[in-house]
This record gives sequence, C-alpha cells and structure tokens, in this order.
Amino acid sequence: RYFEERLGAEAQKAFESESNLSMIMIDIDHFKKVNDTFGHDGGDKVLCKIASLLKNSVRQHDTVARYGGEEFVLLLPGVPLDPTSMVAERIRQLVENTLFDMGQTQIHITISLGISNFPIHRVKSKEELVKMADLALYEAKKGGRNQVYIFRG
Repeated sequence: RYFEERLGAEAQKAFESESNLSMIMIDIDHFKKVNDTFGHDGGDKVLCKIASLLKNSVRQHDTVARYGGEEFVLLLPGVPLDPTSMVAERIRQLVENTLFDMGQTQIHITISLGISNFPIHRVKSKEELVKMADLALYEAKKGGRNQVYIFRG
C-alpha cells in the first residue's frame, strides 16, 4: 500500500511538471533455491539484507518497497535515465559482491533489474511505468540474469 501511495503521488508530480521519474524493478535471482536450501528463515535473512542494501543505496526521499515475493521496486523522482542506470548497476554490483551469512556458510546472491522512465518512455500512466519496468526486468532475466536492462519498447 505504501508503494501504491508513493507511486501515485510521484507520478502525478512528474506528469504535471514533466519532470523525470525513474523506476527500477528488482528480482532476486534463483531465490527459490535459497528458500529450498536454507528454509524460509534463510530466505527472510536474504530479503532483509537486500532491503537494507537498497535503502542505503538511494537518497532518503526515494522510495524502496517490496513488490512481491522476491521482488523490490525503487522510485527515483527527478532522476533521468542515465543516472538511474548507473544507480541500478551500482546496486547490482553491490549485491553481487556482498556475502550473505546463512549460519554455517556464506553465499553470494545476484539480482536482475529492469528500468523505466518518464518522460523518456512516453509513459501515460503510473501503471504503464510499472509495466515497462516489469517488461525490462523480464528481459534481464531472459538474457541470463544478474544484469540491468532498460525498457526498449
């Protein structure tokens, strides 16, 4: 609900002022394997750690929210496409280079990221912004995971 409220407010502001609004949709690669190997407690540890990494990687007024099972979404108001892409790549590398403590062992996790932007992608609604980021995320996963993909329409 928090994300929906923030998305509505930020989209309205961006559409009215024709200012940038970027979205990064993130999916944890092979998360089912983490749950199957380490149980739901292990999966919860990974989710909490990634949420913390995301919050510490963006500005205080950006929105970080869990979007689904192992999906997160970032809203970056006022941020053009190129800087958004750099933020996404920096986050991708940060997660890839972080060791996740799973009790007796430590593991590496990777993420896939999809980006959409208003006004670059000619988005006409907040729903389209989400859909385009989701389609870009799908392409990142289809292309081999552990990568950033910008919506290309």
